Amino acid sequence: MTDSADSTSNAQAYSVSELAFALKRTLEDAYGFVRLRGELSKVTHHASGHVYLTLKDDKAAIDGVVWKGGVRGLSVRPEQGLEVIVTGRITTFPAGSRYQIVIETMEAAGVGALLAQLERLKQKLAAEGLFAAERKQRLPAMPATIGVITSPTGAVIRDILHRIRDRWPCRVVVWPVVVQGDAAAGQVAAAIRGFNAMEPGGAVPRPDILIVARGGGSVEDLWAFNDEALARAVAEGTIPLISAVGHETDTTLIDFVSDRRAPTPTAAAEMATPVLAELKGLISDYDRRLNQCGGRAIETRRERLTALSRGLPRPADILAMARQRLDYAASHLTMGLRRNVDLQARRLDQIASPLRPAMLARQHEQHSMRLRDLDHRLRASLDRRVETLGDRLAHSAAALRPEALGRRTEQQSARLNEINLRLNAAIGRKTNAARMTLDNLDKLRLTLNPKRPPRPGFVLVTRPDGSTIPRGGDLSAGDAVRLLFEDATREAVIDGAPASAPSPTSAQRPAPKKPSSPPAGQGDLF
Repeated sequence: MTDSADSTSNAQAYSVSELAFALKRTLEDAYGFVRLRGELSKVTHHASGHVYLTLKDDKAAIDGVVWKGGVRGLSVRPEQGLEVIVTGRITTFPAGSRYQIVIETMEAAGVGALLAQLERLKQKLAAEGLFAAERKQRLPAMPATIGVITSPTGAVIRDILHRIRDRWPCRVVVWPVVVQGDAAAGQVAAAIRGFNAMEPGGAVPRPDILIVARGGGSVEDLWAFNDEALARAVAEGTIPLISAVGHETDTTLIDFVSDRRAPTPTAAAEMATPVLAELKGLISDYDRRLNQCGGRAIETRRERLTALSRGLPRPADILAMARQRLDYAASHLTMGLRRNVDLQARRLDQIASPLRPAMLARQHEQHSMRLRDLDHRLRASLDRRVETLGDRLAHSAAALRPEALGRRTEQQSARLNEINLRLNAAIGRKTNAARMTLDNLDKLRLTLNPKRPPRPGFVLVTRPDGSTIPRGGDLSAGDAVRLLFEDATREAVIDGAPASAPSPTSAQRPAPKKPSSPPAGQGDLF
């Protein structure tokens, strides 16, 4: 009956995809903008950049997705258990027959959720060591330039400038930023990085210390200073930083990361600068104390010098003894000089006595006699040398006479003839040995020549072109061959197929085949 009813019905039959896309268009038209509150669960940050999650309450749940392009614009980071308010549109996923919300904005549902998110972020950064006391920098005692990051139109900057002008007049560089809203965290982080990127000695002086300041407000107003990226920018900076966000009871994330926290912006200015009047008074006090200490030291040393001088003898007594020794030495100086002159005169006489003319004449005569003796000995030595060289010259002249040269020539000729005879005999023996070796090699060559005339009883078979036939299997019936005997050469033609080769395993040598009678018209080879 059912089949009969369906066949007779006039209702249109939809395909599955047509129905799925019709439902999709209906939902998107009816719920094109939805504001939804719920708790996040099953938050998945996909590698593609999309975020998939589920919004739930105590009775129902709905899937949601944040596309990659919208993740950066979210005011809070999607995390498990966070209660949020989202806006978006309802759509369906036809392939899975389920609906979902495409989220465009997301914000925390209340202060409790914000604080819970902040607490989780604090625990994460604390575990990384960003709050550690050992990484915090000391503030400079007397900064020359102070960098202030705040709104240029609020009362905060006026309070800071007024306080710095009263305490420590120095250069202040203001980096204007917004201090509330979604763009505040990014602008403050960019300002911190910009100050740290300045080079010393540039057109704009690099600050010695930074102050991030903002007036008081609600938790939502100060939430920009709880941004994770801003906290990491503060931790990466190399310039000491003071955070002065809100009032004394307000606490933000950068208070834990900064090097010092000030309860108010005015207090931050006081932390960053000393009091010039106090420094001047301190220097004056140091100068007064230094003068007093110097005066007391000089007076003490004067007293010590006076006390020590009492134990010293009088200068007149010291000079009297020296004066007496001088008089004694002066009285003995004349007598000593005279004795010294007499002593030197006697020594001069002793030295001058050998220099008398008679002594010099004797020395001259002694040297003359020694010179004549040396001359006599030198002449005798020269005569003996001349006589020896004359004998050697006469002997050499005798050896060069014609009869002596003739005898030497005859001796050399006889020796040369004897050497010539011995050389001819040796050459003959060497030639005969080489000839015999050559004959033997020629005989060996003839024995190894495949085309040599065969011995009696043997014949050499070649082709008409002269190539040698090594095996009978290379010939076929009707091939022309040339037979080379020891005494003559004959032409022949092969008749019949070649005999089958004997088996390699045959132990006996086959008997020679008796030659058949030659065919008509062909002569007997033997």
